[in-house]
Amino acid sequence: MNTEDVDDSGFIAVIAMAGRFPGAPDVETFWDNLRAGRESVPDGDVPSFALLDGPELFDAGFFGYSPEDALITDPQHRLLLECAHEALERAGHGGPERLPTGVFVGGSITDHAALVRTWSRTSGVPVSESRVQQGNDVDFLANRVSYRLGLTGPAMAVQSACSSSLVAVHVAIGALLAGDCAMAIAGGASVPAEVPPLHHDPDDIFADDGRCRPFDAKGRGTVRASAVGLVVLRPLAEALADGDHVHAVIRGTAVNNDGRRTMGFHVPGVAGPAEAVRTAHLVAGVGADEIGYVEAHGTGTALGDPIEVAGLTRAFRESTDRAGFCRIGSVKGNVGHADAAAGIVGLIKTVLCVEHGVLPASLNFDAPNPAIDFASSPFVVNDRTVPWESGGRPRIAGTNVLAVGGTNAHAVVAEAPAALPGTPGRPEQLLVLSARTAPALDEAARRLADHLERHPDIDLADVAWTLQTGRATHAERRFVVAPDVPAAITALRTGTSGEHADGRRWAAGESVDFAALHTGERRRRVPLPTYPFERLPYLITSPGITSPDQGEHRP
Repeated sequence: MNTEDVDDSGFIAVIAMAGRFPGAPDVETFWDNLRAGRESVPDGDVPSFALLDGPELFDAGFFGYSPEDALITDPQHRLLLECAHEALERAGHGGPERLPTGVFVGGSITDHAALVRTWSRTSGVPVSESRVQQGNDVDFLANRVSYRLGLTGPAMAVQSACSSSLVAVHVAIGALLAGDCAMAIAGGASVPAEVPPLHHDPDDIFADDGRCRPFDAKGRGTVRASAVGLVVLRPLAEALADGDHVHAVIRGTAVNNDGRRTMGFHVPGVAGPAEAVRTAHLVAGVGADEIGYVEAHGTGTALGDPIEVAGLTRAFRESTDRAGFCRIGSVKGNVGHADAAAGIVGLIKTVLCVEHGVLPASLNFDAPNPAIDFASSPFVVNDRTVPWESGGRPRIAGTNVLAVGGTNAHAVVAEAPAALPGTPGRPEQLLVLSARTAPALDEAARRLADHLERHPDIDLADVAWTLQTGRATHAERRFVVAPDVPAAITALRTGTSGEHADGRRWAAGESVDFAALHTGERRRRVPLPTYPFERLPYLITSPGITSPDQGEHRP
């Protein structure tokens, strides 16, 4: 099938990503870890649980929370809210003039509500049941983001167990194509309030040796994990016309359920996943032999992996007889299985692979599970990090996810088209920064200087445009005037503003028509460092609050 003849009107651009992952506080570190083959699962713990660093930390003041409200609210909700704000800023759409934006997210059930109720009884601080529910129920995950960030598109909690976050992406794409919103945030979170004592259960899917080995003969199951992941989506044509940075393109998605076509509620089938994959291919307008990589669900279970590969093979055989041409891997060998967030973690990895043209190694693979017939399948386990050689064709990949209860989802992700070229900017550029506090403003300037040093070829006019139009404005303000990137770095580090009438007016609190500074230009939004949250610990544990500063965080 010739993808050049495919109608791209249904294609969706991924214009930003944000997340928290085991061993990685952001998407960049996550990608560095993947490329380096780092395993972010505790060594020696059986069973294992790959946790986030500092899940109790939160910038309550930034989002208008009192200390008591922050304590009551599930950390999973708080982290999702921070990531949503970060994702919009990464997209360059974090300013007050926002498109109608929908929020579609899934989450895991946690014990935080029970901890709040216990704490309320033992501390003597009354907390109503409605406050407990609003701060903890997964029903409010999406609504909270929309309310706190002022987003006016649909807000939906999407729950389908392990496939929740990728199903949320599918639902978001449907809303975009239907015109329900012009932009969408989609993904999910899975962050336990506290880690319970772990005991191996031979009836579950978790490895008794503390290691996830996708597709391997020694695979004994997966590893529990925490994660938060979000993508920002727009119709491709609109994103390109508006100068958005496009990381990759989602050409098609599909969702279905196994129904009764399995050996049990907890066991995946072959027919259902195969139909979801094949439908996604048809929606995307691609033949299976154009797909160079599949990010599989890949839990490392002796039964699940063979069933998944059989389903993928059946779908691929609908359009190709080739064998051994498509690499397959699973991020669960790196970071474990993030429950409701598993699908979005896999999708973010897939987008990064497509964007950078690199396939990171699928870890802990030595010899194939003997129940998987790789020899006659289209797939080869990607057991080492390699450049993605696509023969000059667009890089195309799939993200596959299965779930207990049978809801399957698949997404086809392709390399982004070339961006429309920008035009030359003015001789000097006005960079504006703001924050709620002076220390946060200093940190924002430092982060921007560091970013410019890492990207010396960045277009400074695009940087200026993104800062001027893609960020909310706060009380503490600073501006820098510079003719080029080296001068901007120096000014940011020394605090030298320079002279600019609009900059002075803006720093004094006046409104400025920044678009007028770029009249006749074609500017593009570029990924830049996001707001430097000033996080403090807000944590309720079984016996009570644990915090370095009890006085500040106790209501």
